Amino acid sequence: MAEFVRIYEENPNSKEIDKVVAVLKRGGLIIYPTDTVYGLGCDINNLRALERVAQIKGVKLEKANFSFVCHDLSHLSDYVKQIDTSTFKILKRALPGPYTFILPGSSTLPNPFKKKKTVGIRIPANNIALEIVKKLGNPIISTSIRDEDEVIEYTTDPELILEKWDNLVDLVIDGGYGDNHASTVIDLSGHEPEVVREGKGGLEIF
Repeated sequence: MAEFVRIYEENPNSKEIDKVVAVLKRGGLIIYPTDTVYGLGCDINNLRALERVAQIKGVKLEKANFSFVCHDLSHLSDYVKQIDTSTFKILKRALPGPYTFILPGSSTLPNPFKKKKTVGIRIPANNIALEIVKKLGNPIISTSIRDEDEVIEYTTDPELILEKWDNLVDLVIDGGYGDNHASTVIDLSGHEPEVVREGKGGLEIF
């Protein structure tokens, strides 16, 4: 049975955030709100938790395209090769915001991702998500929770999410109704920016 925690985005309660971080640190999986859809996340440094997420998504961990959710750009060099000024300016303009940026991965990526040439970086404009990664002290791995319904791509109601995911995860955060538009995915690993998926984030950042 997953724990169900209500956290308000305008002013996240630090005790509740601590509770979420404690779950992550002991290898738990959480479902949490972002500025787009609800996400499934775990501590980037916990191999057992990473394997659980990969198993739920039906993919091999080393081949999984999970996003790294960060608090800000200060630790970017831990996961990403040095980027040029124009790329950094795009990131500064767009983040925090509803974007996932694909960037060239560095040699210091956590072990399961060592062979990956690129990494998806996400800094959502959502105080709950940002406070969690800030208190955890490192990124969380994240993937959106899709719905099997062909019409409803993403579940937006936290109580329905709890019903469906109760036995798969350790904690579900009720941060209010989620959006049903995923992030815009932009590949910045090549010479020119390439839009991989147009989602909630507009393209006026270029």
